[in-house]
Amino acid sequence: MKSFDVIVVGAGTSGMMAAIAAAKSGSNTLLIEKNKRVGKKLLLTGGGRCNVTNNRPADEIIAHIPGNGKFLYSAFSQFNNYDIMEFFESNGTHLKEEDHGRMFPVTDRSKTIVETLFNQLEQLGVTIYTEAKVEKILRKEDQVIGVSLEHEKIYAPCVILTTGGRTYPSTGSTGDGYKLAKRLGHTISPLYATESPIISDDDLIKEKTLQGLSLQDVSLSVLNSKGKIIVEHQMDLLFTHFGLSGPAALRCSSFINQELVKNQQKPVTLQLDIFPQKSAAELNNEIKKKLLEHSEKSLKNALKNLVPERLLDFVLTETKLSDYQSKQVLEQHINQLTNYLKTFRITATKTLPIEKSFVTGGGISLKEIQPKTMESKLVNGLFFAGELLDINGYTGGYNVTAAFVTGHVAGTHAASIAEYTYLPSLEQE
Repeated sequence: MKSFDVIVVGAGTSGMMAAIAAAKSGSNTLLIEKNKRVGKKLLLTGGGRCNVTNNRPADEIIAHIPGNGKFLYSAFSQFNNYDIMEFFESNGTHLKEEDHGRMFPVTDRSKTIVETLFNQLEQLGVTIYTEAKVEKILRKEDQVIGVSLEHEKIYAPCVILTTGGRTYPSTGSTGDGYKLAKRLGHTISPLYATESPIISDDDLIKEKTLQGLSLQDVSLSVLNSKGKIIVEHQMDLLFTHFGLSGPAALRCSSFINQELVKNQQKPVTLQLDIFPQKSAAELNNEIKKKLLEHSEKSLKNALKNLVPERLLDFVLTETKLSDYQSKQVLEQHINQLTNYLKTFRITATKTLPIEKSFVTGGGISLKEIQPKTMESKLVNGLFFAGELLDINGYTGGYNVTAAFVTGHVAGTHAASIAEYTYLPSLEQE
């Protein structure tokens, strides 16, 4: 009969960190992975460079995790983003800071991060099973007693589920953990795509009017059914053949999906402000000034450098001002232009599906998990970490941080519980 103190299911970001933390705390640890090798999804993060964490205070990191980030306060008090940085630096993997506090390995290769974690697992004597799929979590009454693989059962008083969400299914994230947790009585909050490009059926998208146009530092807002702003992000934006992409679109996507659910899939209105740093009055004055300076020119030529040419053509067509000369333009026309540039409306019908998104929203209900330990409130010895939890953040190292933090906390507490947990008789499990 094979037995361990702690079994970790899923060798991704949170799973590897959980196994390292458990082994460091003295537990005989087994890490099970259904892929041929560990860290498959981690290799893809940050465009293959691995945005390993973010160099910002804990409060700021949690503010960038709009999907239940506050649940992480207790975990962050035990292990945080600075501890993640220290972990890699102390293991000889140096990190560098880029824009918005994003931390990357100096090698610019995610493989460096995966190798560091794998080397730690080996040094700590963690047993690793690859190409092994957990079919079932074994329990006796309200206590976990191990896992069942296809051809064998392995016993342990603590099991940590870290099988990931449903993004990038090719990496093995196919939602197995949700099924395993559900069978043990856990509630799964509805899953939805986050950090996902936005799909629109508006004519300007269908006709590819602005396809490929990239706008810097604009503000994109999601409006509710009453026209009130739910969330607003000032970042870069890209018009695509199917809708919108780029950081501003990705950050708005989870809110769009939540609104679609609320309003029975009715399209959601987005509002784009091309000049978020200027008030309507300031933009009005800027347009007037340009018209006075170029009074003999056409309106299009007078406003030549105000916005990219394709966008200007589109706005002038929409406001029916394409054929105007500067001197023909009235106050009401200027107001019209200003209004369009400050409150450009786009309709979102959906986002790309979870499988093509960066992060899974929804997951194991946090009401059923102890925030201090990541242990289940329903089954003793069962722990969760990473994307399986109903926690999601923006891109920029926030999700990887949450995965490392929850993994470390789960591993540490599982090890301490395994020390004094006696497995019941295993004859009739």
